[in-house]
Order: sequence, then structure tokens, then C-alpha cells
Amino acid sequence: MDKIHSKTLQDLEFPTVLEQLSARCNTILGKERALSIVPLSHKEDIQRVLGQTSEYLSSLVSDNRIPNHGFDSINGDLKLLKIENTTLEISGFRRIANICKTVVEHKKFFKKFKEYFPLLFEATEEIQINTEIPAHIDSVIDRFGEIKDNASDRLLHIRQEINQVKGKINQSFASALNTYKTSDYLDDIRESVVENRRVLAVKAMYRKKVKGTVMGSSKTGSIVYIEPEAALKYSRQLNNLEFDEREEVQRILNELTNRIRPFAPYLSEYQDFLAHMDITAAKAKYGSEMNAVLPNINKDRKMHLKDAYHPLLFMSNMRKREKTYPQTIELHPENRIIVISGPNAGGKSITLKTIGLLQVMLQSGFLVPVHERSTMCLFDKILTDIGDNQSIENHLSTYSYRLKNMNNFLRKCNTNTLFLIDEFGTGSDPELGGALAEAFLEVFYERGAYGVITTHYANLKALANELPHTTNANMLFNAKTLEPVFQLALGQAGSSFTFEVAQKNGIPYSLINKAKKKIERGKVRFDATIAKLQKERSKMAETGSKMHVEELKAREEARRLEELNAKIKSKLENYQELYDHNQRMIYLGNKVNTAGERYFQDKKKRALVSELLRIVETENSKRQKKSAKEVKAARVKKAQVTQEVEKEVKVIRHKKKVEKKKAVIAEKNKPRPVFKIGDHVRLMDGKAVGSIDTLEKNKAIVNYGMFTTNVSVDQLELVESKK
Repeated sequence: MDKIHSKTLQDLEFPTVLEQLSARCNTILGKERALSIVPLSHKEDIQRVLGQTSEYLSSLVSDNRIPNHGFDSINGDLKLLKIENTTLEISGFRRIANICKTVVEHKKFFKKFKEYFPLLFEATEEIQINTEIPAHIDSVIDRFGEIKDNASDRLLHIRQEINQVKGKINQSFASALNTYKTSDYLDDIRESVVENRRVLAVKAMYRKKVKGTVMGSSKTGSIVYIEPEAALKYSRQLNNLEFDEREEVQRILNELTNRIRPFAPYLSEYQDFLAHMDITAAKAKYGSEMNAVLPNINKDRKMHLKDAYHPLLFMSNMRKREKTYPQTIELHPENRIIVISGPNAGGKSITLKTIGLLQVMLQSGFLVPVHERSTMCLFDKILTDIGDNQSIENHLSTYSYRLKNMNNFLRKCNTNTLFLIDEFGTGSDPELGGALAEAFLEVFYERGAYGVITTHYANLKALANELPHTTNANMLFNAKTLEPVFQLALGQAGSSFTFEVAQKNGIPYSLINKAKKKIERGKVRFDATIAKLQKERSKMAETGSKMHVEELKAREEARRLEELNAKIKSKLENYQELYDHNQRMIYLGNKVNTAGERYFQDKKKRALVSELLRIVETENSKRQKKSAKEVKAARVKKAQVTQEVEKEVKVIRHKKKVEKKKAVIAEKNKPRPVFKIGDHVRLMDGKAVGSIDTLEKNKAIVNYGMFTTNVSVDQLELVESKK
């Protein structure tokens, strides 16, 4: 693939995407490197980086969280390692050890979960672990960032001597303190520390009385700090030992630096890996925020963006809590070029930029905010001509600049090119500029390039209609309000609604008519026809969407009825089996009952036993016809059916109870009507309707025509008030 020009990336606002990505990185190096990301040149690299980002995104929503990749940059330390006889500081060694340990953690994690993260595991497998680096550092520096006592035998000996001398200093100081504390020479605070040494706090007037070296005084001068003479000898000895310690520490760090120096290439590789992990994590977070996915990448040169959002617009609107309108657009060998037309402020340019920015992001390893069923292909070149490109530096007008750009397009355009041109052909005489633009478009078409252009020129709309693999498209407008719908419709050119928009904005009708007379009648009729067709298309699209919704509802209802029918059929079968079983049980019961009655009358046991045996043998002969398995299955089924029936009976009873309770509560809560003479009423548990003749206190006489009855008002319900 060719390198995509920086002007193209600028036109598509790709640097703004990189700034947003950089803000989501955790490390300084990651933030710096994120700003310099450019589209990748090889298809294999693109697919690998996309796969790694997708794997990292999956870890954000799973229990297998990837270890923290945070690190401090070691670029300064690596520069020092390249220079001979240099020594790293302790902080540098700690940064190096931290990077080594973090890389080891990542290698262990991805080895354990390589089935979930195969591409990230592959990335760690390329890194060779060096255990000597952290081993060397850990042998010298402890976890608090101090040089260990056993870093060398000499350092151990020096520090032991230092501890002994410090002990002697403390003893001699304590002795001097005891000597002077009984006198009035010392201040209330008695002692202090100056230059890391214990000193006596002596009142200024008695400083000649205390033997020792003056180390300083208080701000007011009322206190003089004196190191006692007895401790002074040991302090000099301590100074010498501390000097020896510093020299030995420096020697140890020199030696450690020389041990680490050969491993500088490993360290550089580790840092690059962790910076890459930081950028991958930031891409995953960015993708998660905008609901981005990894679309299918095909080799058939097909681009089908379904519900595609402009990333920057989506993020901006999300912060403002405003709606972003997605676009659906398709480019493939049978439809390589799309010519978008229609009035300004309808979303033509944003649709163009959405396609370009998503393509550049995909080829830079970003996940993109499209529907998961979208499919995209990769392009070797992406050429853009968007916005006002007037060049003050080169004294070029907009049109001159655009012509230079078109010349560049002609040199580079081929079958693996995606070109995006906003307001194609503008900047010159409409007739001549339109003709030149038409010639350019024919060349791009002949070379098999893919592209999207926006235009107002009728000749380009006509050309798109004539060329077999080119399609007109328009941004839909509401025909009544002339407000944009922000939806792309393929297959038809869009009217510019020039006169309609002018009329909506208050331009006098007489002036619009005058303008119409000044241009060719055919042009007006052509534009009017397009406008009419566009309105019809909007209506058809609306009707189609309604019909689609109705169809989905009908399908859902049919499916529901089918399920219900299957359930009812199953229940009927179960009930039939239960009924047959119960009938048989009743028949057997009747036989046993008859035998029992006969025995009650004649008291013949033998006759009773023989009758019962005959009944049992008859039943057994029926059972023998069935296998043991069938009998068992029948029993199980019978038990299941019985359970189901009992369950359903319980459910029905419960429902009836609940409904009854609700009815009672509703009746109680229902406001009582105020009855008047002549109102048509009926008793709550009756059907006959009568009219009220008289009302007295809480009683009413209701006339049913043939007879009258005296009832309580609480037992009546209103059917119709007297008019």
C-alpha cells in the first residue's frame, strides 16, 4: 500500500481522532506515540492490530482483565547506556526493573489465556524474556530504592563500622547531656539536630562554659547549637566512613550499569511492547465509548457500511446528549461510484467524511462505529478533496488548487483507490467547470476506482444515471418543512430545492418567478421533476417502513398463535389420557362395589375372592400385552399429567381468587353514584332494569312496569341517568 498523504488525513480530521486516543493512554510514551499513528502499509499488519484491539476490548467486559501495563519511560536511561563510562541513577534501575517485571506478568497472563487472546499471546511470544536484568538489579537495590548492605563485602563492613561509630556518638552525647542538664546552661529544648548531627541547645550567655564545636544558632540568637567535645572525635570518624560509603555505592552502581549495558536492546524492545499495549488499550477504551466493532474485512472489494456514525460527531453529540444520525452506504464492483446531490445543510459532506474517516481509522488499527454486520475492504490509496483549499502561500485560488489536486488524482487513481470529493467541479464557470468535472469522473470510472462525490451539477447527476456501475444518491428532505432528515437514499438524484428553500426563507415570490424566467425552461422542469420524485420516494419509504413494521407484528402474532395452538393440543391430549384412565378406574370401582354388595347380602367369601381374582386376572391379561418399559413409561406419564393438571387447577383457582379480590376492592373504592328520581337502575346481582319512582333517606322505590319494589340504595347500580 502507498502511504496516505497527510493532507488527506487532515481533510478527514484524523489528527483530532489521534488527540482523543492520546487522552485515553496511561503512559507519557503511549500519549506521544498515539499522536504519530498513521495508516499501516501492509494488510497483514492491519488485520493483526485490529484483532489485538478487538481482543483487548473483549477483556474489558470479561472477568479475565489484562494486567496493568503502566510504566515510566526509560528513553533517558537507554541514551546513557549507549555512552561508555556512564552510571545510571537508582531511580533509573527501578524503572528498568519495573518494565522487566511488567513484561513477565504479561507473558504469563497471555500464556495462561492464549485461547481467549491468541493475537496478543502471539505478540508476547515474539519477546524474549531476560531474567538476568531484574536479578542483577534486585541483588543490589531493595524494594524501597536503597542499596542493600550485602551489595558488596566492603559496603557491609563500612556500614557495620558506621553503626558502631553512631552508637559511640550517642553514648558520648548522652554523657554530655547528663553533665550539663543539672546546670542552667541548656535551653528548655535541651537538644536539636544540625547537619544530621545531635547538638546541645545552649543558652547564648553560657556558650563559653560548654566545650565543643559551635554548629549554628537560632534565628533570634538566644540559643547556640554546640556539638559536645566528646562526640566530635567520633563525628569526624563518621564523616570519613560516610565518604567511603558514597564511593563504594558509586562503584557498585558503576558495576551494575556495566552489567545492564549489553541488554539495552532487550529493554528498548520491552518498552516498545508496553507502549504498544498502552495504545491498544486506549483504542479498546475509545471503541467501547462509541460502541465500535471490528467489521468483516473482505477481499471482494465490497464496502457495506450499515448504521455508520461519524466518530467525532458521535462523541461530541454524546457529550451534548444530542442524537447522531447513522448512514448506510454500499460500494461494490457493480456500484463503484456514488454521486450525492441535494440541498446544502442536508449532511452530504458529513456522509462523505464519515466514509473516509472510518476507512482511515480501520487501516490504522481502530475499531469503527458501524453495525456488526457491516463489511469493509482495504484500499492502497485514499484521495480527498474536501473543504476550501485556497492556498495563500502559493498564491493559488480555490479552483487552481482543485485543478492541481485533480491532476494528482489522475496520476494516482487506479482500481485500488478510494476518492472522496466534496462539491465536485465548483470554483469556476458552472457550464465549463461542470464539463471538466464530467471528464474527470469518466476517467476515474474507466480506471475502476471507487469513490463518493457530492455535487449540485445536473450534468454529473445525468452521467451517474448513464454509467452502469455508478449510482445517484440524495440526502432526504422533509417535503413539507424542507428540513433535512439526515438520511442517504441510493438510486435517485436529489433536487437542490433552490427556489423552494428561497421561498421558505422569505424571498418574494415575484422575484423567484423572475429568476425562473431567466434560466432555461428545461432546467427548471428537470429540477422540479427531481424534486417531485424525491417527495414521492420519501412517501414510499415511509409507507414501506410502516408496512415492514406491520409485517413484523403479523409474523410475531402468527408465531404466538402457533405456540398457543401447540400448547392447547398438548393439554387436550393430556386431558384425554387422564379422562380415559379415570373412566377405567370408575369401571373397576363399580365391579368391586358390586362384588362387595353381593358379599354383604350372601356372606359368601369364596364367591367374593373368586370374583376379585377374576377382576385382577382380567386386568393383568391386559397389562401383559404391554412391555415393562411401556408400563413404566405410562406410569411416569400419568404422574406427570396428574401433576400438570393439579398445577393448572391451582393456577386457575389462584387467578379467580385474585380477580375476585380485585373486583371487591374495586367495588369498594368505586365512588357511589348520586341517584335521582327517574334514573334507570338495576340490582347489583340482577338483570332487570327499572326506574326510580321515589327516594326517601337510604331507600328507593323502583318501578319495573309490572311491579314495584322497595330496596336499599346501596344495592343499586346506575344504568342511565335521567336526561
